[in-house]
Amino acid sequence: MNRRHFLAATAATTAATGLAPILRAAAAKRPPRILLRSSWQSVNIGDIGHTPGALSLLWKHFPECEITLWPGELGHGSRDLLTKGYPRLKIVEGSLGADGKPNKPALAQAWTEADLYLSGSGSGFPAANHAVAFQKATGKPVGVFGVSNDPISGMGKTRDPEGGTLNSLRERALKLPPTHLSEDLRFIMDRAAFFFCRDTITRDYLKAQGVKSPIVEFGPDAQLGMHLRDDAKGLAYLKSAGLEEGKFISVIPRLRYTPYYKIRNTKRTADDEIKDAINERTTKQDHDKLRDMIVRYVRGTGNKVMACAEMTYQVQMAKDELVDPLPVDVKKNVVWRDTYWLPDEAASVYAKAQAVVSVECHSPLIALHHGTPTFYVRQPTDTCKGQMYRDIGANDWFFEVDETSGAQLWSRLEAIHRDPVAARAKVKSIMATVEVRQKRMVDAVREACRA
Repeated sequence: MNRRHFLAATAATTAATGLAPILRAAAAKRPPRILLRSSWQSVNIGDIGHTPGALSLLWKHFPECEITLWPGELGHGSRDLLTKGYPRLKIVEGSLGADGKPNKPALAQAWTEADLYLSGSGSGFPAANHAVAFQKATGKPVGVFGVSNDPISGMGKTRDPEGGTLNSLRERALKLPPTHLSEDLRFIMDRAAFFFCRDTITRDYLKAQGVKSPIVEFGPDAQLGMHLRDDAKGLAYLKSAGLEEGKFISVIPRLRYTPYYKIRNTKRTADDEIKDAINERTTKQDHDKLRDMIVRYVRGTGNKVMACAEMTYQVQMAKDELVDPLPVDVKKNVVWRDTYWLPDEAASVYAKAQAVVSVECHSPLIALHHGTPTFYVRQPTDTCKGQMYRDIGANDWFFEVDETSGAQLWSRLEAIHRDPVAARAKVKSIMATVEVRQKRMVDAVREACRA
C-alpha cells in the first residue's frame, strides 16, 4: 500500500470509528509546532542574527507556538547565544541521507511533529532542497521568512560576476523569460504557504516568473527583529576603547566577494580566481571613499571612529583598509576592534554609536533595530538584497558605492551630527514600517500552522 492509499484508508477508519473529532480536539490543544531552518553559518554576524531575529518575532506575535531550530552551523559561540537567549528553543541537527530523508532520529521526529517548515532569511532560498524533501515526504506546509533571490548577480553561465546597481538588477531580472526559474525552486515556491521576499526586486521577479504561492510579498530580513543585547560586554568594550555614547561612529569594510575558500581552507577554484581579480581591482577604490569620510568626520567633529567587522575575515581588513592608511592626526581618533564578536555585543555597541556606516548589509539592520542611524554603502556584487533599504524607507541612507564619494557620505553624516534627534526620529519611522510587515509575516505563519 502506498502512502496516499494508506492515508486515505486511515482517514476512512478514523471517520468510521468517530475518532476524527477527538483527534482534531487533541491537535487543537497542543501548541503549534514550527521547524525553523536557519543559522546558515557563523562567520557572519548577519547569518547568526537571522535566527534570533526570527525567534524574537515569532514569540512576540505568536507566543503559544513551539519552535525547533534545524541549524546549518552553530559556531563562534552562536549556540550559547541562542540557548541563553531563548530557553524554550529546541535544537535538532542532521541532514538528508541518500534517500532524501533525515539521517538522524531526532530530525526525523521533528519532521513528524512539525506543523510548518519555516525557512529563515538568507540569499537564494538556502537549503531549498531540504524544503522540497520535507514537503514531498510530509505533505505539510512550507513557508519562507524573508529571502532574496537574485537571478543576475554571481557566478555561472547566465549570471554577471560584476553584478550591477539595484536599478540595473531590477530591469534585467524583469526581462528574463518566464521559464527562467529552476524546476526545483518553482516546485517549492508554487507550493509554499507563503513566500516573503526581503526585497521587492525578488518579489517582482518571482511574480513575473508566475510563482503560484498565494502570498508573494515583501517581508524584511529577520535580522531586523533581533532584540538581544550583551550590554555587559558591549559597554565594557566601549569603556576600554575610550568610546563615548553619541561621540563615535562604527565603520565596517567588505570585499566585493567573500573569500570563502580561505575561510574554509578549501581548494581555490576557477570561480575564486574571477572573484579574487574583482576584489583586487576594486578594494582600494571602494575603501578610499570610506577613509575620505572618516577623515572629514574626525576633523569636522573631533569625535572618534571604531573600525570593526561583520565577518571574520574583516577583522584584519578593517585595520589594513580603513585604519593604517589614515593621516596621523586622524588615526589617533580611530579605534580598531581586533576581535570578532556576536550580534548581541555588536547591538550593544551600535546602540551607543552616533551612526553606523557599513559596506556589509546586516550591521545597519542591527543598528536600526536599536535606534541608531545607519548607512548601507552597497557594492554591485552584493545581490539585490540592498533594495530592502529603499523598501523600508531608508533611501536617504542608502548609497551605491560606484555612484558615491567620500564627500557625499560625509554630507549625509554631517546632517546626522547636526541634528541627532531628527535622525533618530527617522529611525523610529523606518522601524514602524518594518514592524507592520513583521506582524504580517508572523500572521501568515500562524495561519499556515492552523491549516
